[in-house]
Amino acid sequence: MKQKKYMNPYLGGVLLGLVLIVAFWVSGRGLGASGAAKSALVAGMNTVAPAHAGNSAFYSDYLESHPNPLSQWLVFEMLGLVVGGFVSGAIAGRLKFKVEKSPKITNKTRIIFAVIGGVFFGFGSQLGRGCTSGSALTGMAVLSVSGFLSMAAIFGTAFALAYFARKLWI
Repeated sequence: MKQKKYMNPYLGGVLLGLVLIVAFWVSGRGLGASGAAKSALVAGMNTVAPAHAGNSAFYSDYLESHPNPLSQWLVFEMLGLVVGGFVSGAIAGRLKFKVEKSPKITNKTRIIFAVIGGVFFGFGSQLGRGCTSGSALTGMAVLSVSGFLSMAAIFGTAFALAYFARKLWI
């Protein structure tokens, strides 16, 4: 079997740092993904149920400060992330629709736990006022104590919970 090639992680880290610098230079702020999800959610709710969006404090406050949520640059960042990941996978020959998991669990179990993890991550990003990219990566780039604390909490929690979730992977 042919060995799949991946980018050198050190080069990837340098490139991520350069993208972060460009984001600061172009937009005046760092990277983040949860803002794009929030913009899409608010725009979708305002389209599907405008009366509910107008009566809800969360949606109406966001719509007041962001009249067209889908014009936010974070939405375009996330679109670029999806398209870039797709193109990268296609070029490297890794573009396949499959569920990566331990052989000890079923596809259904893996998908259920992935969805649960995604819900927890989304909830946590709202409690923490940003996702890992926004609070930890960007926070550390500007030498914010909260950025370093966020990164320590993210990796510390992952390390502490890895024991319990390891059967999903090995």
